[in-house]
Amino acid sequence: MDLEVRHLRVLCTIAEAGSLTRAAASLGMTQPGLSTQLRRIEAMLGGALFTRGQAGVVATPFGELVLDRARAVLPGIDGLMSDTARMVRRMSACDHVRVGSVGAPLLGQLVAAVKTVLPDARVSTRCQHSPVTLLDELAADRLEAAVLGDHPEQRLPHRDGVVLRPVAAEPVFALLPSTHPLARREEVPLAALVDEDWAVPRPDGDRTSEYWWSVCAAAGRRPYAPYEAEGRPLIELVRAGLAVSLCQATFVEVPGTAVRPLAGNPLWYRHVLAWHRDGPLARHGGDILRRVTAGYRDIRAAAPAYARWHARHPHATGPAVS
Repeated sequence: MDLEVRHLRVLCTIAEAGSLTRAAASLGMTQPGLSTQLRRIEAMLGGALFTRGQAGVVATPFGELVLDRARAVLPGIDGLMSDTARMVRRMSACDHVRVGSVGAPLLGQLVAAVKTVLPDARVSTRCQHSPVTLLDELAADRLEAAVLGDHPEQRLPHRDGVVLRPVAAEPVFALLPSTHPLARREEVPLAALVDEDWAVPRPDGDRTSEYWWSVCAAAGRRPYAPYEAEGRPLIELVRAGLAVSLCQATFVEVPGTAVRPLAGNPLWYRHVLAWHRDGPLARHGGDILRRVTAGYRDIRAAAPAYARWHARHPHATGPAVS
């Protein structure tokens, strides 16, 4: 992991809050998640940055050095990004629209919608694992719109100038090797997966696995997850019969895998469309949202496991839709 500007912001937030718990709340993270990220940053820089006590956290001498440099650097970076973003907007007007996406199936729908409402605009895309990173890019005028995602009780944090609109909530499904005995079932109890080896996404910048574990705890204990992977590598671990995992309901089975609903629908994922309040897409936001939502329904119908589930639960919206 390379040091990034967002890591410097995390360190400054911790120092200003004086507490990992307060800093986590400010950053839209959990305290364990922030602690994990801090340990990674400390390992990367080569020393402890804070000491922890009953009264909170205090910067070490090494931490004070890093914080002094971070506080000197960040205002210049923020000013650079703000000034260049304003200049780009003035130069390009609506000629260039930049959109982003997490690992969700709606990027094509968003690009098509933008091209419909702004047919003369050039559209470029950027994908990130973390929805919070994309939120920050929207707030800094480096993107005009993005497809994001979150989970119940892990809602996306507020960013000034960014409009968030839910597209749909869907259940999280099990991703199994096609030869797995549970693949013969129509639905899979989450408790039946707890004793399996799991492949899970990396925790840095995304809270998906954290959400999974919080729900799995109700099944008795946290599963053993020896494999950290995402995208194609995760699928290959499952195809090889080495692990089980979870996936979005819109995921379409590839040979060697089986997608099955979880009995009782204990886990949910929410697709969210975001755009900048003052950007070139603001006046088209409602139209784009309707087009992306219609596209999502087409994607749902084209995913066999999800289509079968939806036929049985036509009115289910889950806890994430508001």
